[in-house]
Amino acid sequence: MSKAIAGPEIERLIQLLARVPGLGPRSARRAALHLIKKKEQLFAPLSSAMAEALERVRICSTCGNVDTSDPCTICTDPRRDGATIIVVEDVSDLWALERAGAMNARYHVLGGTLSPLDGVGPDDLNIKGLVSRVAEGGVSEIILAVNATVEGQTTAHYITDQMAGMDVKVTRLAHGVPVGGELDYLDEGTLAAALKSRTAF
Repeated sequence: MSKAIAGPEIERLIQLLARVPGLGPRSARRAALHLIKKKEQLFAPLSSAMAEALERVRICSTCGNVDTSDPCTICTDPRRDGATIIVVEDVSDLWALERAGAMNARYHVLGGTLSPLDGVGPDDLNIKGLVSRVAEGGVSEIILAVNATVEGQTTAHYITDQMAGMDVKVTRLAHGVPVGGELDYLDEGTLAAALKSRTAF
């Protein structure tokens, strides 16, 4: 059992920070110490921002994005192409695609992937919401932007099955050689996917 190195309030701060993805116990201790040292410049404004976020942030009832309004600003933006929905596993994937700025479409966040081993089934994800959105009409294409993992592909196949009989085209992201990638540094799975998904030059 590790011995407490500071008061209970600081220990609690360290324990809570250690739960944040990407921060282990050592990183959490460093972060807590940095916050305490920069109490006025960083800790107080961060505490205020977190309290405001806790009060104002909502989950969009349409797509599953996080925003301060429901529906979110993406769903209510009239300049967005409502006929195209990009399906992602998590909000972080939505943010990554928005940073890329490649498409001006709408999104649908699943909240994870199907994983029978972890007890995650279709009812645990936001798949019914996606089916409802397509059933309402006006959607011509669903782009499955899920990860190229076994769970991601299983989820993609399940969604494709759910769309059978609906008047909607289901596509997925291309897999293969990244922009600027050198073949010698790529794994065999990526090379195989790139060869299978080859296009005319």
